[in-house]
Amino acid sequence: MEETKGFVRRVLLIKFKAETAPDHVERLIKDYSNLVNLVESLKTWHIIENLHEGFTHVFELTFEDAEGAAAYVVHPAHLEFHEQIRPHVEKTAMIDYKPTSFHT
Repeated sequence: MEETKGFVRRVLLIKFKAETAPDHVERLIKDYSNLVNLVESLKTWHIIENLHEGFTHVFELTFEDAEGAAAYVVHPAHLEFHEQIRPHVEKTAMIDYKPTSFHT
């Protein structure tokens, strides 16, 4: 296996609280997607909706490298968004990984 240079991917699974109105969830997602415009090390942002296992949304983020992922965690725009979304989230799961290639 060959590790892809640089990029780090983050997969974040979220279950929003049932009492959070759908239009508010939509607004939170829009605000979350805007982080790609505010945090330089965040290169891509994708969403997948309506999952099983109790999660309602999955987000996949790509960072330029491990240092970029670390910088994102403490970036003021991310911290502000985290405080905005936290009261509306019932549960989360997160995985960071470096993509690899397998050659035979």
